[in-house]
Amino acid sequence: MKTEFDAARLDVKAFAQAGATLAETSPLAQWARLTEEAAQATGNAGPVEVAWSAHGEMRGSAAGPGVPWLHVEAEVQLPLVCQRCLGPVQTVLSVDRWFRFVADEATAAAEDEEADEDVLALAADFDLRALVEDELLMDIPVAPRHEVCPEQPRFSAADEDFDAAGSDKPNPFAVLEGLRKPKPESND
Repeated sequence: MKTEFDAARLDVKAFAQAGATLAETSPLAQWARLTEEAAQATGNAGPVEVAWSAHGEMRGSAAGPGVPWLHVEAEVQLPLVCQRCLGPVQTVLSVDRWFRFVADEATAAAEDEEADEDVLALAADFDLRALVEDELLMDIPVAPRHEVCPEQPRFSAADEDFDAAGSDKPNPFAVLEGLRKPKPESND
């Protein structure tokens, strides 16, 4: 009998014991936090899709019984805002990571500092899709930008419209000058 696994409520230990694999390709709209990061205009790039897969396995150790491990791979070509020209830039986000699961949060926190892999607490209803989204979000560059921007960025601190709007107003100090009383002339 084949066991069906739900990515939103995954029993990680059973998934690893079965050596199971889950894979999905879904539209970006189903990933709320990734959608918030995406540039509004995607251009002619077509629909954006998130592709991911996860494989579970039990790895034994000399010290005790097998430990659940999860291998996650994900990729999306996300339109982000270029920090030079402020136009959309297609940025490939890619994840290829192993996770080891331990009994509880305290153990995970203690072992995560020393381990090469990420260590997470075991749960019977683990949200695998949230983990995939977290990992993709962490792969977003701090300052996404084109190698060569399609339009030359404007590096101007002056704005002609702003300067023109200010020239119509009288100088407030000139108005004050008109309010000053003339000094009496002294006849020495």
